[in-house]
Amino acid sequence: MVIGVTMVKVVPGQEKAVYSALQQIDGIKDVYHVFGEFDFVVIMEVGGLSPLNKLVDTIREIDNVTATQTVVGAEL
Repeated sequence: MVIGVTMVKVVPGQEKAVYSALQQIDGIKDVYHVFGEFDFVVIMEVGGLSPLNKLVDTIREIDNVTATQTVVGAEL
């Protein structure tokens, strides 16, 4: 199991639309609206690195997403 944490930056004023889109994606466990450089922290749980990469690509394709930054962890 691979855990990914992606920080997501969006176009100002489009947070609700992006939040709704993130909620619909399989593999996303939690979405937190945060304040600072990024607008959301997204917690993902998938079976490996390849599915994680595809999931991050899906997030990047959401309208009004302008940037992402991802860190990866694995259960010991």
